[in-house]
Amino acid sequence: MNDLTNILKSKKLKVTPQRLAIYGTLHNTNKHPNAESIYNILQPTYPTMSLATVYKTLDTLKKSNLVLELNVGEDSFRYDANTSDHAHLVCQSCHEVFDFHSQLLNNLIPMIQEETDFDILSKNTFFYGICTECQSKTQ
Repeated sequence: MNDLTNILKSKKLKVTPQRLAIYGTLHNTNKHPNAESIYNILQPTYPTMSLATVYKTLDTLKKSNLVLELNVGEDSFRYDANTSDHAHLVCQSCHEVFDFHSQLLNNLIPMIQEETDFDILSKNTFFYGICTECQSKTQ
């Protein structure tokens, strides 16, 4: 928990139990939960925390570049504490979101810039398909 405290302090954010809990939930999972899921996970431990607090905290963490906000085509955003440069794989069957790290994507940026003369400042890459678990269920 001290690491999370130091991370929040390094971004000049006030350290509160709610912020620590919300950021810790994201930091300690490879899932990509939405605000409602985070709220439901924390509700037993923090019964007085409101859903509005979760949304406000996620917005603060996003603006501080501590979490990524993902729009994978659902009714709500998902969140990822892994802010390293990576893509996401989205299963259209179970709706799980998986991290995808590949140097191939980074190699594309210079090629696209050269071909288009477009100065790419950032990217947000999603691949949609069916995960191996869902594929095995249908066979």
